Amino acid sequence: MNHVYVITGGSGGMGKATAELVGKKGTILLADVSEERLVQAKEELETKGITDVHYQIVDITDAENVRSLAEKAASLGTLKAIIHTAGLSPTMSSSKRITEVNLVGTGIVLDEFIKLAVPGTVAVCISSMSGHMAPKEGPYTPILKNPLAANVVETMEQMSQGNPGAAYSLSKLGVLLIVEDQAWAWGQKGSRIVSVSPGTINTPMGRQEAAQQEQMKVLLDHTPLQREGEAMEIATVVDFLISDNASYITGTDIRVDGGTVANMTKIQAAQGKNPQ
Repeated sequence: MNHVYVITGGSGGMGKATAELVGKKGTILLADVSEERLVQAKEELETKGITDVHYQIVDITDAENVRSLAEKAASLGTLKAIIHTAGLSPTMSSSKRITEVNLVGTGIVLDEFIKLAVPGTVAVCISSMSGHMAPKEGPYTPILKNPLAANVVETMEQMSQGNPGAAYSLSKLGVLLIVEDQAWAWGQKGSRIVSVSPGTINTPMGRQEAAQQEQMKVLLDHTPLQREGEAMEIATVVDFLISDNASYITGTDIRVDGGTVANMTKIQAAQGKNPQ
């Protein structure tokens, strides 16, 4: 039985690092919006001995695109894991597009790939430490749990007031809530679903955020481990979560943030905010 590992955002730093670790266990299917970057990622993996690599151009906000990706995965073997790293950070797009990609896109991916889930399949969604910085309970909570409902983007646009940073934080909180909410459905198929919340990570996306947002510098300055994380430090956690060693872990989030969220009271004081 051939195991297939689908990685959305597969040409990004975390996606490639994860592919490097899991590529020796089965077939890799990389998905991203840029064919040029996908080809480059495939070539990089091949130089590291990961040769069973396929790719497909996918816009995760397009249900037909995602359905085609799932069909490709099914043609390659049995789905072992869908590792959903695709997403946009605050400096990359508008608040509306961030919600579309990070929240609705996650809903579309999970809705399609649960159809391929069998006992032992694992879904891993990349959230963010930013998802832990918005109150878990709010007027947005039921909306975030249902990313495929009508008018989600328009409603969240009102709640974020068009602010990309707020949209990002809420969309990543949505990932956490979706994972909790869907644990039962995946469990009914003998499968698991988890999320991972990275902190400030040394990837092109992470460096872009750190360079353009003073808030990111404050976060990094108050991270207990006093450094950025590396893409491979996220990949090793993902590798564990999709393994049988994590067979009783589902419906929860793992923070890989160097302790940033744990130090939030001091960070808020440094930012001149009142602790929540």
